[in-house]
Amino acid sequence: MRLLLVEDDRLLADGLSSQLEKAGFSVDATYTAKEALILAEQEDYRAVVLDLGLPDGNGLDVLRKWRMNRIGFPVLILTARGDWQDKVNGLKAGADDYLAKPFQTEELIARLNAIVRRSEGRVHSVVKAGRFELDENRQSLKLDDGTEHTLTGTEFRLLRCLMSRPGHVFSKEQLMEQLYNLNDNPSENVIEAYIRRLRKLVGSDTISTRRGQGYLFNDAV
Repeated sequence: MRLLLVEDDRLLADGLSSQLEKAGFSVDATYTAKEALILAEQEDYRAVVLDLGLPDGNGLDVLRKWRMNRIGFPVLILTARGDWQDKVNGLKAGADDYLAKPFQTEELIARLNAIVRRSEGRVHSVVKAGRFELDENRQSLKLDDGTEHTLTGTEFRLLRCLMSRPGHVFSKEQLMEQLYNLNDNPSENVIEAYIRRLRKLVGSDTISTRRGQGYLFNDAV
């Protein structure tokens, strides 16, 4: 799941990126309002963490421009503790949630997962598709016979992408965008390799190949 982190404190951004990646996110970090506006137009993000105090502008103005341009990804804003007006203004500008600094990383991750679930029309932290259940908190896959398999970070991100939209064909390029950030440089065959590994768990018919198009999760199998 691809995420944009807009935070001008580089030490904080580096620490958050590391923790978010462990939680199953692929993170692009930027430190300026200008770059945040550009990346949101160019990349496909599932959620954004937005600090309001940026060196070249106000995070609220960035959020307003996103919403004016009909960019609808869920946004969690970071505010100064006790500054209730920032919270109100952020929600009015189109934010989905807020978190006051300082904060616990576990709460940030929980809130992010919650706003993503709401954007997908889900209530629970389990993605269900056909006979399979993907637990976001444990990053594990449960089969219909009750057995459970722990997934690697990349396996989890790939399977979550496919299972979140059963029947939808994802191209290799779309899957790569959700699995890796702008600083990664994976080989062209990495998607095929992970698809083979996941098929050993769910079956070759469950993850179908559309020649020349990409892959889909068949929840009817």
